[in-house]
Amino acid sequence: MRPTFIHTAIRTLILIGTIGLFCSNATAQKRSYEDADFENLFLRTTQYRHENKIDLALEALNQAAALSEEQENEKILADSYHMFAILYMDMNKRETTEFYWDRAKVLLKNLAYPYGTAVHKYIEAKLLYNSKNNFQAIYMLNEAKTLSNDRNLRNNILLLEAHIYASIEKYDSAITNYNALLVNTDAFEQDYIVTKANEGLANLFANREMHQESIKYANDALAIAEKNKYSKEILALNELLGSAYENAAQYNLSLKHNRKLMVIKDSVFTIEKLKAEAKTADRIRFDFMHDQIKDQTKEIEELNESASRSEITAILTSAFLTIISLLAVSLFRNNQIKLKTNDLLQTKNKELQAARDAAVQAMEAKTNFLSTVSHELRTPLYAVTGLTHILLEESPADHQKEHLKSLKFSGDYLLNFINDILQINKIDAEKLEPLAIEFSLKKVLTDVITGLQQNAKQNNTQLLLDYDENIPKHLLSDPIKLSQIFLNLVGNAIKFTHDGYVKIIAKQLRNENGEANIYFEVQDNGIGIADAKQKNIFDSFDQGSVRINREYGGTGLGLSIVKSLLGLFNSDIALDSEEGKGSAFYFEINMKVREVQPEEILFEPEHKEYDLDGLHLLVVEDNKINQVITKKMLSKRGITCDIANNGYEAVDLAKANTYDGILMDIHLPGISGVEATIQIRQFDSVIPIVALTAISLDDSVETFYNAGCNDVVTKPFKPELFYQKVGENILEPKLKRSVS
Repeated sequence: MRPTFIHTAIRTLILIGTIGLFCSNATAQKRSYEDADFENLFLRTTQYRHENKIDLALEALNQAAALSEEQENEKILADSYHMFAILYMDMNKRETTEFYWDRAKVLLKNLAYPYGTAVHKYIEAKLLYNSKNNFQAIYMLNEAKTLSNDRNLRNNILLLEAHIYASIEKYDSAITNYNALLVNTDAFEQDYIVTKANEGLANLFANREMHQESIKYANDALAIAEKNKYSKEILALNELLGSAYENAAQYNLSLKHNRKLMVIKDSVFTIEKLKAEAKTADRIRFDFMHDQIKDQTKEIEELNESASRSEITAILTSAFLTIISLLAVSLFRNNQIKLKTNDLLQTKNKELQAARDAAVQAMEAKTNFLSTVSHELRTPLYAVTGLTHILLEESPADHQKEHLKSLKFSGDYLLNFINDILQINKIDAEKLEPLAIEFSLKKVLTDVITGLQQNAKQNNTQLLLDYDENIPKHLLSDPIKLSQIFLNLVGNAIKFTHDGYVKIIAKQLRNENGEANIYFEVQDNGIGIADAKQKNIFDSFDQGSVRINREYGGTGLGLSIVKSLLGLFNSDIALDSEEGKGSAFYFEINMKVREVQPEEILFEPEHKEYDLDGLHLLVVEDNKINQVITKKMLSKRGITCDIANNGYEAVDLAKANTYDGILMDIHLPGISGVEATIQIRQFDSVIPIVALTAISLDDSVETFYNAGCNDVVTKPFKPELFYQKVGENILEPKLKRSVS
């Protein structure tokens, strides 16, 4: 007899149904399966699936499911059901897919298994995508990401996201995802994921009638697929290349791939193979149902065997069976009623789904709008701030200098405003996460005071720091976001305080179990906030009153950003204020304490003055004005440069010439800066590449680094920071190479 937990699950599942597992689950197995038999069976299943040997994959997976039942391992059993779902989905058997998916769902209800739940949501996203419910699929993938950091699962989520973006014509986002997967380090499916990413790019460019790009990626995918015997992908890629070469008027190559396509169809995708797969699939599901009935029959036989000793027991057994029969009839009738009710519910669900899709689309439209606006505004701002800097350095007349300083102030103000809006939008879109790096809290607060000292002097206001020396010197948290919090709070206090003081207080409340609880407060004796306005003061664009807005200026976003950033630290901000006497903003944050404390590590390197004279760079920039400004800024420091107008020119120039480094814009016509960087890295792994980009909400800095960039500088930038990055990433490596 099977284990007791299986009996309980079967009784529940007679009325419920299920679906199956994410085939690349081998990543989780490697981590959690103590029995090597399970690991081998799942790896075999994955390999057979990639080779499109579905019948063999089902046989191997069936052994894993039987073994997990025998050992009463519910997690592996859930994984097996998930994998069954993926395999049946590959065979376009949606009903059976949902059957195994539901079966896994029942098991997960009683398990603390975040990875299994993440895979469950990933499969639901695939089902939604197959039904063309794209925005719901993206929503489900975002939920899956929050449950597991498993690298293999993340790669498959990224791949499915790319397919969805391509289908809704968000081509830039799709290309970013595909390019990130081309350099994946997946321990289990690296070649398969690279093949699917290349295939996705090939299809994307084919749909956009960019045939040469489509041919390049399709050939890259085909080479890997043939090496690994991915027969399904080999068939699809030959079909794609046949069409792409025909559209590119390369008819001989088109004919070659069409002939290969016919040979593959005749030899691999045969009727006998399809029959064998269907037979195996039907047999496994039939055996599964048969085992359930067999287990129940065995239970009844055991009851009858013991009941045969007593006539009363036999009568009770008969009565019990009669009741079961009546219940079965009742359940059948209830099921008919339930079906009618389900029809009504489905109608309502469709209405709700349509409303949710509309809400998701509205949020997506808002995000895309702000992302586009921020990027488009940064480009002309780069011209304003760059030209202002150049003119100020060319010894203007005194009356011109005042105008230029006013222009610089206006440009900086507008840039800060754009940054504030983008920051709020990123937090709303849940694209920010706090880091956990080592830093000195005292240095962070000291740097904030130093940076705002000039503003305080203009208002004749003192900046004070009351710092508890018991606070550990080496904490683990996010110093950059902490700086943003205090820059907003202290900057806000200075704005509303004249001839007074602004004080930062930092005190340790607790230090135990490797975690310190620290209390922060920012005090001032400025104009204060009226009681009626305090409850809304943290709302976006709220400054208390129209009079305050006109008198003191500003956007009203600072406190809203502070509240949102503190939410990332699971903290909240409170306020005590009295009109005419001042305000105090206070909150607490828990921070990890580093046990082994080496010499103090600062989160921000010290600035150096570099002699950049003699460097020769390649500047990749499509905007003519930005080309002039960047070239002028470089020449001011004795740097010469060549200009590439797009990604294709950048690759050609980098291949034909020798440069000390490359300044790479990301948003380019043709191929993006990310793709250009990937291509350059194929023949030059040493040359420093610094990304210069008006970064948007959808841009992933990690994608730039994965492509091969050494650093990222956001436009418009401060000239000092620009020269600092050139020195760190281009001059210093050059000097080290010359010494060695």
